[in-house]
This record gives sequence, structure tokens and C-alpha cells, in this order.
Amino acid sequence: MRLFNKNLRLQDVTLMYLTVLATLVVILVASYQVDPAASPSRGGSTPTSTSTPVQLPYHMPLDPRGHLQLSWNISYPLQELYLEVRCSEMKHGLVLGMSDRGELTNADLVVLWDDGHQSFFGDAWSDSQGHVSLDSQQDYQLMDTRQTPEGFSLLFKRPFSTCDPRDYIIEEGTVHLIYGVLDQPIRSLQQLNLSQIETGVQRALLLRPDTPPPSLPRDVQTLEVRTPDITIPTQETTYWCHIFQLTPNMPKNHIVMYESVVTPGNEAIVHHMEVFECSPEMSTVPQYSGSCDSKMKPASLNYCRHVLAAWAMGAKSFYYPTDAGLPLGGPASSRFLRLEVHYHNPLLISGRKDNSGVRLYHTSSLRRYDAGIMELGLVYTPVMAIPPREQNFHLTGFCTSKCTQTALPSGGINIFASQLHTHLAGRGVRTVLVRGGREVKVVQEDKHFSTHYQIIRMLRKMVTVLPGDVLLTKCTYNTEDRSQPTVGGFGIMEEMCVNYVHYYPRTQLELCKSNIDPGYLQKYFSFINRFQGGDVCSCGQASVTDQFSSLSWDSFSGEVLNSLYNTAPISMACNQSSAKLFPGDWEKQELPVVTSQLQRPLYPCEGGKLPSQSSEPTVVQPDRGEEV
Repeated sequence: MRLFNKNLRLQDVTLMYLTVLATLVVILVASYQVDPAASPSRGGSTPTSTSTPVQLPYHMPLDPRGHLQLSWNISYPLQELYLEVRCSEMKHGLVLGMSDRGELTNADLVVLWDDGHQSFFGDAWSDSQGHVSLDSQQDYQLMDTRQTPEGFSLLFKRPFSTCDPRDYIIEEGTVHLIYGVLDQPIRSLQQLNLSQIETGVQRALLLRPDTPPPSLPRDVQTLEVRTPDITIPTQETTYWCHIFQLTPNMPKNHIVMYESVVTPGNEAIVHHMEVFECSPEMSTVPQYSGSCDSKMKPASLNYCRHVLAAWAMGAKSFYYPTDAGLPLGGPASSRFLRLEVHYHNPLLISGRKDNSGVRLYHTSSLRRYDAGIMELGLVYTPVMAIPPREQNFHLTGFCTSKCTQTALPSGGINIFASQLHTHLAGRGVRTVLVRGGREVKVVQEDKHFSTHYQIIRMLRKMVTVLPGDVLLTKCTYNTEDRSQPTVGGFGIMEEMCVNYVHYYPRTQLELCKSNIDPGYLQKYFSFINRFQGGDVCSCGQASVTDQFSSLSWDSFSGEVLNSLYNTAPISMACNQSSAKLFPGDWEKQELPVVTSQLQRPLYPCEGGKLPSQSSEPTVVQPDRGEEV
């Protein structure tokens, strides 16, 4: 059965649709009429013309086979997203949706389906069991359908926010996309249950900066850091590490741009890549190319942690500001780089060769400023912990006014990008700039963060941090599936709360992070032990991790710990690039006071004028200029 009937006529405009009240209602439908307008990239209002294609600069595969491809564009003035799904092997329809963590339940969906006679397109949602229903407010607008020799394409648009409680709010940060294909016709959309069809999850940053990329200098050169034609292991997840060595005595250059180089055919398997610079103090690093988790991996690779580049599926090229570049080479840099490639191979494809990597664009014509990378958030220490069975537990790391006053130049620094980081329990990260006790600017926020999708994110607008400013980095964790507390540390089952901010001009400030004063934490252990009627606390003798594990965790002990973290003095790591503290007293510092928080700007639908929306699905009429 083909998705579209070649003899589909405009007279076939009625469909009996089963409502939740089990009443048959006649849905009047008409063929989709194209309304010419400009594309979002040209500032037009509604790009619905099939004669003038919508420009869709962002692309990514959805499924591991690469049969489903997603392309999109953004209109910030109109607060709208334009999406196109291309399917190389269309059968009876497809599903694309968004949910909090990629769940098939409680998801916002757009569905294309057929009943064996006609094809329909509609805004839908899934309930807590995965059952699908048509949304009473149709916010996805069909713009075009087309059949080509390469497959079927579906073009539609949707506002960032619709004020429909069943719709997902599209924000800056990670979006968990769910997709599925329909192998059989369905008489009614309510017959569809997502758990009964082939589905998958993909992550993306749908909202991107809308600034044009700067031009590259004429003398730019390229350096490719790639895997040496390896065979991708036949397992679902592989992290591959490869040591790359720069040419001896390479003079100082500036990296001005980088991009991914993915082996053709592997676009759906190469999930993300990072390039790290090794510690300049190491005169040599063993040559290694193999699993990052192998026991044969040299221990010295753990000292290759300074991020130079990070790419994830769907990301475009990364450009530095025109007056800054990231140093590469020279006496202060290491000759050794570590490439880390994450392969996601759920189909267990065997024998696939790969030499993907990252292409660095660098110039010997140094720009005015060196760019730098600064760590914000929490120190990697077990004194910062998350109780078990918590749905939303918050930890905050501080870069205090005392540290920025001590370490930043009088003109301040300009943050232009950041890379958020937690481990498996992390669910959200937010860094905000505080000046004079008032939140003045969100540096970066991701309400649906996933450790499996880490990328350096360009800011839409640079954020200037002045001496005396405060930077707060707040992380949200979920430990509902854990029976023991989760402490801070380097292990994947431990936790981190970090934002690596990219800025210029580079300063000596490399870490601006905090943790609770250890003495106050010992008072917490003593109090909880006495309250729970336990033995006298052996505080100071047992390790902090053991003390956390020995507690009987309930809502009271978790609430007291949360209160402690929000009130107790902190120890500051206001560190120079030499890993030494800046001069000063950094112990038992009072928490920064925030008297005013930023309010989220209103979406157009919250301004009192809601657009008139249909509650009916759209009958799909294919482009009659094409064979379907």
C-alpha cells in the first residue's frame, strides 16, 4: 500500500473520526493551499511556497540507518521553527515528537498517517501509556509534501511555544526528539500506541545563534585530528581515544574555526567527538589508539583534559570571534592532543571502517586576543552530594565577586560560548550573571541536559563579566533510581556540575568554583546521626563518602542537606592557570546574595492574542508535479 493514492481527488474530503466520547464526527477537509511568502532566513512571515524552497541549513540523521533525516531553520522574530523530515522508505506514515527525556509517554507529536484511502497530518500527543490522541489545538502547520527519487519529504512549522499544556516548549538547550515509522494503515489515530511501533530517540540543539559566520583569514591552514582508519567495534557504545602529535617546535597559532570530518556512510554512527590538549608539563605521551575504557590505555591520557574542540551530531562549524583565537602550539602549549570519538552503533553493524575526526582551522597571524577557557561550577569533591531517590535536587557552584575582582582585568571578559557538563544523574544546568545582587543575564541554560549530548554552544549574544560580578552555576539532578547517595567526583556514577566558558581576553583565572566548607558538613553528619539515634559520629575519621553512605536517608535528612548547601559558608577555588590559588583568604566565604531574579520573557502566545487554530487534522495532498 502506497502512502498516497495517485488518483486522490479533492472530492475525497470527508473522514469519519472517532472522538474520545466515542461519537462519530465528520471532519471537513480541503486540499492544502500554498501561500507564498519568504523563508525565515530572509525575515519573511510564513515560508509556505513550494516554488521558493525554504532554506534549511541545519541537518542531522534521526535513525541509525540514516533512512530518516531532519533539517530545520529558525525564525527568532516570529518565534517559529521550520522542520523537514525526509524518509527514504516511506510506508504508511511517520511520527516525530519531543518529550522531556525522550520518553514515548507524555510526548508532543506531529503525525502523518493513512487509513488505507487518504493520508492525514496532525498535531497529537501521547498519554502516560503511549496512546496517541489528536490535539484539540492544531499548532503544527503543514507547508509542503513531496515525493522525489530520494524519498518522501514533509515540511511543517510550529511556534516555539503554543500555550497548549500538551505541547513541548522549544527552548535553547537540548531537545530529545522521538521518531517512529508506521508500517500499517490505521483507521483512527487513537488506534496508535507508540510502544507498538518502531521508534528511536535523537538529541539536538534546535535553536541556534542567528548571527552569520565571520570570514576566515587568507593565510588560514588546516590540521585534521582523525582516527587512523579503525574498524568500529560491534557494540552499541564505544568511546575511542587516539593520541595525535603536533609537529615539533610548532610556533604559536590561533585556532579560528573548526568543523567535523565524518567518514561518508557513518553519519548516523559517529555521535560526538572532542579534542583535548594534554598537560604542557608532560614531555611525552605514549602513542595510543583504542578504547578509552581499555585497561591497556596509558594512565597519562587522563591528563589530556583541556578542551580544544567539541562536536556533536547536528552541530555546524564553530567560529571564534573576529578579534580572538584559541592558542595552538608555542612554548606554553602541549605537542600532544587526544581525540575522543563516541560511536553509537545500536544495530551492531560490523566491519565498518572509520577515520572521522575534527578539522582545525588555524593561522599564524595572531589575532588581538587569546581566547581562554574557564571552569565554573562545583569543585570535584565528595562534600557535594545528592541524596538517593530525589526527583529534583539542586546544587550550586559560585564564582564570587571577590574572585572576579581579584582576577579579571578592569575591562572585564567576554563570554562567547560554553560547554555544560554533568554525569548521568544531571538533568539541567544554568549559569547566570549576577551584578549588584541582581541577576542580569543568563549565560547558558539547558533544562533537558543529557551527558550523552555535550557540545560547545555558541551564545546568541556575548556576555561581559566585570570585576566584582558573580557567576552562579546551578545543576539539577535526578536520583530516583539510586538507593545510595551520589557524591561529587570523577567517576561516571559520581557527579559534576561544570560550565566550561569560552571567553576573551584570556586571563590567569582558570578555575572559579566552590564547595561547601567541610567543617559545616561535619556538623551536618553529627546532627543527623544524633537525630536518627545512631552511634556517636566518627566525623573526621571515616571518609566523607563513607559518612554519606552510613546515613539512613529519608526526606528529613535530604531537606536538611539541601538547606545546609543553601546557607553554609563555602570554600573557593579561585585558581590561576598554574593551579595555584590567587593570593587571599578563600575559606569560609559567605554565599553571594541574590535579591532579584530574572523573569522569563513572554512568548507571543502569552501576550493575550492567541492565533486562531484548527482542531482538525489536515488532509495531505502531495505535490502533483511529482510522481507519487
